[in-house]
Amino acid sequence: MTPFGHALRELRRRKGITQRELAEAIGVTPAYLSALEHGKRGRPTFELLQRIAGYFNVIWDEAEELFRLAEASHPKVVLDTAGLPPSYTGFANRLAQRIRSLPPDVIEEMDTLLKKAGMRG
Repeated sequence: MTPFGHALRELRRRKGITQRELAEAIGVTPAYLSALEHGKRGRPTFELLQRIAGYFNVIWDEAEELFRLAEASHPKVVLDTAGLPPSYTGFANRLAQRIRSLPPDVIEEMDTLLKKAGMRG
C-alpha cells in the first residue's frame, strides 16, 4: 500500500464511504480505485486528485496533504544513479533487493537520516 492509498482508505473509512460509492462518484471503476489504494497503480492524475478532494469536500490543508502523498506514492520507483560514484549505485541496488525484508524500525531510521540530510542541503 502506498502512503496515498493508505490516506485515501482512511478518508473513506472516516466518512463511511465504500470503494464502490467513491468510484462511481469520481468516475473510475471500483477495480481501479482498489488497485490505487493497494499500490498496484501509479500516482493518480491531478484531475483525479481534484475530484477526490472535491467529493470529500476536504479543507485546503487536507487536500494539500493528499496531493503531497500522491506525489510520493509511485509504487515502482526508478533511481537514476548515472554519473554518481559506484557506491551510490551499489547502495541503490542493495536497497531495491532488500526493501521488502527491512523491518519498520530500520525504514524509519533511514527515513529520519534522509530527512536530516535534506535539511543540510
